[in-house]
Amino acid sequence: MNEIKKSLRDLELGELTEILLEAGEQAFRAKQLYAWLHRKLAGSYAEMTNLGTALREKLSRSYSVALPEPVAVPESKLDGTKKFIFRLEDGHVIESVWMKYRHGNSVCISSQVGCRMGCRFCASTLDGLARSLSSGEMLAQIYQIQRLTRERVSNVVVMGSGEPLDNYPELTRFLRMISDENGLHISQRNITVSTCGLPSEIRQLASEGYAITLALSLHAPNDTVRQTLMPIARRYSLQEVLPAMEYYFEKTGRRVTFEYSVVQGVNDTEDEARELARLLGNWKRGGSCQCHVNLIPVNPIRERGWKRPERRSVEAFRQLLCRNGINATIRREMGSDISGACGQLRRDYLREETAER
Repeated sequence: MNEIKKSLRDLELGELTEILLEAGEQAFRAKQLYAWLHRKLAGSYAEMTNLGTALREKLSRSYSVALPEPVAVPESKLDGTKKFIFRLEDGHVIESVWMKYRHGNSVCISSQVGCRMGCRFCASTLDGLARSLSSGEMLAQIYQIQRLTRERVSNVVVMGSGEPLDNYPELTRFLRMISDENGLHISQRNITVSTCGLPSEIRQLASEGYAITLALSLHAPNDTVRQTLMPIARRYSLQEVLPAMEYYFEKTGRRVTFEYSVVQGVNDTEDEARELARLLGNWKRGGSCQCHVNLIPVNPIRERGWKRPERRSVEAFRQLLCRNGINATIRREMGSDISGACGQLRRDYLREETAER
């Protein structure tokens, strides 16, 4: 098996500068190279035409600049959403999504190959965690999608496979690089990171000054119900997680989002809506609500017995929250005809690939 080279896309500009200086190159070459990698989105050394042949050959012996290979790209007939199955250089596959909105194009990326959080409604976690992605592999999903669609990405959501805060060093490096003025320069305010709720990492993210939108996978108004849906809730109670979210809001001033996957017969009653409104009551400050609840009718997966609620029951849940002063919306479904649940398309692809062997 060929040795997998380190990717130049994993390196921040300062690190890239050090490598080129050690190779006897001038510092300005690092900015040129960084621009090829992160602004012009080059997928090969051959594209880097203003770099000398000798430098490109020297770098190619130790570093890769390859982008992930798209092996499946189904497109929704309903709304034009495209899902991408990418094969990484080590053979693992990951899933990303491109969504077109009036306000711009959004991409949902994965932060890990699989996931170890074990959420009962999520297909990504069924086979556990294979490995975490590097910052470059996270960036490369966006870059390859922008190359393939030929449309600029303006918003990024880190809500694909994996728990982003379980990959904290690479996540934060990714955040710095995607917002770097020498690269795509996507504002951190246009980036949303979803977490199951790792309190210490939430606080660290706030203390280090990141300005992203943070979304907590809440999914229940109390620990008892939450533990049936999310094993991580047995380790971190709401009494630990919610204060960490408040700390994030206080340090950053960024309104937080609470994601609530609505599962029929599990967490969808009016009593649970009232309990949720009480739980989030202290987010109502100065006559306005400093949080937002995103209600997500669950996408059933074959391996679980959950049922999708009727639209009218989700709407009743939303209205009850709003009457109690909590901002709430029902998430617009995108690409529901092309394996809508997180990780479902990747799992289907792997199943078919195994069957063909």
